[in-house]
Amino acid sequence: MQRFWISVMGALLSISLVTAADGASTAKVVAPLTRTERCTNLSRQVDEALETHAAATQVTAAKALQRRGNRFCANKKQAQGIRMLANALKLLGVAPIDPVQ
Repeated sequence: MQRFWISVMGALLSISLVTAADGASTAKVVAPLTRTERCTNLSRQVDEALETHAAATQVTAAKALQRRGNRFCANKKQAQGIRMLANALKLLGVAPIDPVQ
């Protein structure tokens, strides 16, 4: 009788391990953003911030930083472009929104 229960417990354990492994394999894997995608997202955030914070004192400087950042991004210097775009947002008093990675 004891042998029977040991085999039943072994079968239940193997079934639970298989279902746990199956659940883990169906989890959605999110690829990290590329720098180009990050440039696009930050530029869009600056556009939105310029619309909502049009009365800010640093609008002209923020627009200049956005143009420079977009130029860096277009010239394959995304790290510099990302910094410029983030600084433009900070001038407008807006924190850059990082997507969940």
